[in-house]
Amino acid sequence: QVQLVESGGGLVQAGGSLRLSCVASGRSFSSYAMGWFRQAPGKEREFVAAISWTGGATYYADSVKGRFTISRDNSKDTVFLQMNSLKPEDTAVYYCAADLLVLTTDKYDYWGQGTQVTVSS
Repeated sequence: QVQLVESGGGLVQAGGSLRLSCVASGRSFSSYAMGWFRQAPGKEREFVAAISWTGGATYYADSVKGRFTISRDNSKDTVFLQMNSLKPEDTAVYYCAADLLVLTTDKYDYWGQGTQVTVSS
């Protein structure tokens, strides 16, 4: 089992930045690929970014490419999502997820509880 706890969400004005963190506990964090997803009210959960277990490969949704950066620190069992140039349409609950495979779909085995990000115009 892997437990995931996100933090760093909040309210920010358009054009601002936030850094989300997700701390993992349980099985070896460095063995897992990590992903970030988001779900806005009335919408399906969507892929945002993913990173391989070494951090050597990263993947992004087109909507966030060039604005968001996913990274990880295996020594701290933590994955980050740096979000810059935020837009109102980025408003959502953001979830981190873990799986043995790098996935851009929501088929991850483990999920956090989510953290709210609200971007005001």
